[in-house]
Amino acid sequence: MAKIQNGKKVLIRIENLKQYFPLKKKSIFAEQLYVRANDDVSLDIYEGETLGLVGESGCGKSTLGRTLLQLYNQTDGRTIYYGRELDEIAPQYVVKTLKNLEKIREKYKEAKKVEEEARKAYEKAAEGEEKYKAINKLRAAEKVSKDYFLDMVQLIGGFYLAEDLKPVADILLKEHNAAIKVRRIKNKIQDYQLKLDNKVAKLRDKGNSEKEIEEKVKTLKEKIAEQKAALKEAEKKLEEILATIEKMLDPYRDHPDFERLESYRDKGIDLAKLTVDEMRIVRKDLQLIFQDPYSSLNPKMTVGQIISEGLFAHKMFSPNDPKLQDYVLDVMDKCGLQNYFVHRYPHQFSGGQRQRIGIARSVALKPKFIVCDEAVSALDVSIQSQILNLLQDLKEQEKLTYLFISHDLSVIKHISDRVAVMYLGNVVELAETEELYQRPMHPYTEALLMAIPTTDIDVDKKEVYVLEGDIPSPIRPPAGCKFHTRCRYATEICKNVPPKLEEASPGHFVACHHKLNQ
Repeated sequence: MAKIQNGKKVLIRIENLKQYFPLKKKSIFAEQLYVRANDDVSLDIYEGETLGLVGESGCGKSTLGRTLLQLYNQTDGRTIYYGRELDEIAPQYVVKTLKNLEKIREKYKEAKKVEEEARKAYEKAAEGEEKYKAINKLRAAEKVSKDYFLDMVQLIGGFYLAEDLKPVADILLKEHNAAIKVRRIKNKIQDYQLKLDNKVAKLRDKGNSEKEIEEKVKTLKEKIAEQKAALKEAEKKLEEILATIEKMLDPYRDHPDFERLESYRDKGIDLAKLTVDEMRIVRKDLQLIFQDPYSSLNPKMTVGQIISEGLFAHKMFSPNDPKLQDYVLDVMDKCGLQNYFVHRYPHQFSGGQRQRIGIARSVALKPKFIVCDEAVSALDVSIQSQILNLLQDLKEQEKLTYLFISHDLSVIKHISDRVAVMYLGNVVELAETEELYQRPMHPYTEALLMAIPTTDIDVDKKEVYVLEGDIPSPIRPPAGCKFHTRCRYATEICKNVPPKLEEASPGHFVACHHKLNQ
């Protein structure tokens, strides 16, 4: 169930995501160092949009895309997916959280005390270095308490106000288990119905009369009827539990914090907390198109085998299914691949054709979200436009959502609905494409846009600002704003306090102490 935000459906919500890679220690006494590839990233990806992700090489774009797909185990933060219901996946972490509600609330209260102490210290701190240290401690404390808070209220909402959380946990566990039971019965009915339809079709093809068919499918029909009766009973039980939950919430409805707490409650799935087996179920929905169209394809497999591999893994088709070949050929056709390519190998194709094969492999699974990781950067310019147009056509036909990663601002502008700008592991600006290109508010975005080559005859009138120096090391990034070492607007606060990503104007977020073009 998608979450509505500003009138749009959120498909994926990222909150304070961190992805650190440990470096090998030279000795047991040496400090453990980390490459901070993604450092506290927060943003929403809306259903049906293309979110462009841009920045210099090494800023963490590809790492963010792969971490969203849980190809890396994220170090910290939350990645909430709204493309499926909780009862479809039945994740173990939900039960674990509900059983430990009281402990989590105690930890939250302790973290909140630390936060309040940090806030008082900040208010009392003298201006200058003392103030800078105090605000950084306060922000760190706020993140800890926020994590504990969200872990609870996403599942219990307004029940947080209850003095005793055990009855709350008990009733919500009953609801969770009842919803899972309803889902499983529905799946059984669907499976039996599919078997019934297939059997009827085969019997008709063999020339059986309707009376003979009815006799031979009698057992299957009886099983379907049994399951439908069980479903009716299970749905009734679930409705009774939901009615009980609503009654239990009544005493808290007049509390001033109730509506705010209830607004956090949703059925989003925290991908970072799923087990390997649970993640396999969701993997079908979340796909990746690689940068290199050759190394991402198995040279020993034909095009048909490459596209079919995922279909078998996710049990969309069996190897002997007569409908498989037609499905594969249909996907190939949508991706601009001729039917006779089906038995050819990757080395027999050009770069653009190989990328089409990679796209077909991803789209065949009918995903909801695709990370396009520099999907056109290895291709000729003429081929790039063809692939971009193909991606846009598929987005409309298949109702896809893209995270499109690129360092090419012209490509990003062409394909993206919104653009996020990354620098050294942080999102520094996020806005709708036209807004960002017309009115950049972060100095880094401004510098990137100024660096776009132009053929304008008035080029001499255009101010050119070339970024000096390289991106600092992600192992020991600069204190404060990470961009201050290369920023022409930097002041003392920039060197000491990391700026928050804040909404400077409707839909336009920027992390800067000295916002431009306001």
